[in-house]
Amino acid sequence: MFLRTTTTVLTAAAALLSAGGLTASAAPTADGGWQKFGADIKSGISGLALTDGGQARGAAHALVVRDNKKPGENRVARLTYRAGTGADRPAAVQPLSWTGTAEPIDLEAIEAVPGTHDEYVALASRGLAYHLKVTGTEAEVLDTSPLPAIADGDDYESFALTARHGKLAAVWADRGAGKKRPATLHAAPFSFNEYGEADFGPVTTARFRAPYPTGDVRHASDISVTAAGRLMISSASDAGDDGPFSSAVLDAGELSVSRSGKVRLSVDKSPDVVRKFRGFKIEAVECAPGSGGKELLGTDDENAGGSVNSASVCGK
Repeated sequence: MFLRTTTTVLTAAAALLSAGGLTASAAPTADGGWQKFGADIKSGISGLALTDGGQARGAAHALVVRDNKKPGENRVARLTYRAGTGADRPAAVQPLSWTGTAEPIDLEAIEAVPGTHDEYVALASRGLAYHLKVTGTEAEVLDTSPLPAIADGDDYESFALTARHGKLAAVWADRGAGKKRPATLHAAPFSFNEYGEADFGPVTTARFRAPYPTGDVRHASDISVTAAGRLMISSASDAGDDGPFSSAVLDAGELSVSRSGKVRLSVDKSPDVVRKFRGFKIEAVECAPGSGGKELLGTDDENAGGSVNSASVCGK
C-alpha cells in the first residue's frame, strides 16, 4: 500500500543546461561529456529522477538508485551534475540512508510522484514498488506495493509516472532479453483510494523490440514520458560485468491519458533510434518538462562503475 498523495502535476524545474549534445555514437572518452559517478560495481546508476529543486546555480539535481543486493551497500544517493565539466570533474555523490524497511534487493528505477514534495516511487526488479519520502540524508519508506500483472520470469528495470488533466498514469516494463524475449510494456491509471492505498486501474500491455543494440540486449532498460506523451525508452546490451556495452535511446510510442482518466498505450512498430551510445550501458533516462528537450542519462557499467551525461534526445 501507499499513503495518500495529491495528483497535480509535478513541475520538475530542471532545465538541464545548454551543454553540447552527444554525437550519434558517443565513445567512452575523457572529453565525451560523461562524468564518472563511481568506479566499481557497487556504484552504478540503475535509475534516476530529477528532484523538485531541478536546477540551481547551473547544476542538475537528482536522486539515483543502485541495484546493490548485500546489506550495508548503498541503495539511494543524491546526484549533482554540471554539464560541460567533463571527466576531470566527477559528478557529486551523497549516499542516503534507507529507513522504514529492510534494505531492498536490486532497485532498478525511481520516479518522482507528481504533485508532491520529495516523494518518489522506487522499483525493484521483481516488481515491488517502494513509496519514499526523502529528507536530508534519509530515504524513508512510507509504504510498499507489488505491481499488477507480474508474470513468471519478469525482470523490471523501468517505471514512470505521468499526469494529464489531473489524472495520473503509470508505465513500466519487463526488460526482455535478446531475440526470443521482447520487452513487455504495461500501462494503467494510477491513483490513491480513500485509505491512501495505491490503486492501479485496468492494465494495458504491448510488446516492444529495440532495433539497436543487438545480441545480449535488454530491450527496455528505462522509460521516461515527455511532456507531449512520447515514450522515450533506453535499450542496452550487456555481455557481462566487463562489457562490452552498447546502448540507444529510442522514440518508441505514446502514452495518453483522457480527461476521464482512461489510459492508452501505443508502441510504434518501427521505433526511431534517436541516439546510439557505444561503450556505455544506459539504465536511466529522464526527460524534464521545460528543459527544451534535454535528457539526463545514467549508466551502470558494472565493474567500471557509473557515469552521467545530458543529451538532446527527448524532442520538444
